[in-house]
Amino acid sequence: MSMLIRTSDLPVAERFDYWRNSVTDMFVPLRADTTRPERFEGRLRGRELGALTVADVASTPNIVRRTGALISQSDPGHYKIGVQLNGYCLLTQDGREAALVPGDFTIYDTTRPYTLAFDDSYRQLVLMVPRRLLHLPEDAVAGLTATRISGRQGVGALLSPFLLQLAQQLDDLDDHGSVRLGDNIVDLLVTLLAERLDMSAPTADARRRALLLRVRAYIERHLDDPDLSPDDIAAAHFVSSRHLYNLFREEGTTVSAWIKERRLEHCRRDLRDPLQLHRPVSAIAARWGFVDAARFSRVFKAAYGASPREYRVTISGE
Repeated sequence: MSMLIRTSDLPVAERFDYWRNSVTDMFVPLRADTTRPERFEGRLRGRELGALTVADVASTPNIVRRTGALISQSDPGHYKIGVQLNGYCLLTQDGREAALVPGDFTIYDTTRPYTLAFDDSYRQLVLMVPRRLLHLPEDAVAGLTATRISGRQGVGALLSPFLLQLAQQLDDLDDHGSVRLGDNIVDLLVTLLAERLDMSAPTADARRRALLLRVRAYIERHLDDPDLSPDDIAAAHFVSSRHLYNLFREEGTTVSAWIKERRLEHCRRDLRDPLQLHRPVSAIAARWGFVDAARFSRVFKAAYGASPREYRVTISGE
């Protein structure tokens, strides 16, 4: 589903009210204000990429608030990531302020009040994702809200140009590939936030959580390697295998179980992707590190209650 909002098509007196209602419809209930409604101009292009909502937002100066009263009306439980494309933004949440210039990122939580102040004309890419999809501890992410994440170093330097291209090509995206693209963007955001958590970890427990996030991100990047092993993962992070095992045991799982779970989830995504219907089940399994097709079928059925072929037929409706 895509949306285009353009105030220039409306009479001047109706433009700001239309904009205020439209941003609420696109995201969550918000209160927008401007000192010069008669001069207001705004344009928003948005679409859904699976569970991810992406919007390219540009307007003249205004202030957007998410208040406690609005949260009580509707609280869908999402994170929003703002990527500044042009102009300047000041985000306030949880007693912190993030001043964004082009290329910078920030994250904020729709379940708690926040304010976005735009003192001049601006353009920003906004990504809204259900909190559960980030697979990150909510208390850890709460420490990152309204902090500036640079788009000029680390993972941010890789992700920033990609999201700029996404904003430029939002109207040209193929609907059939939208779910897969959305999943990939969420994976990249998790990697970015995991890196940020690692950099900000001040205590032993926080460092442990940051290490776990880095390990999980590493596993995500190497799921296609059928030889991926706990020893390899431990060596890549300069820790002992015993330390790695303990890290996952404290989470109630094992390294091997986590690898299997993530491989199965990626296979499930591909099986439901219309663009992957031509690809044999065995090829999808191999893509994510399952070299034994029979074993893959057994573990998939144990996890999802249907064989891979049965699951594909059910989802595709064929």
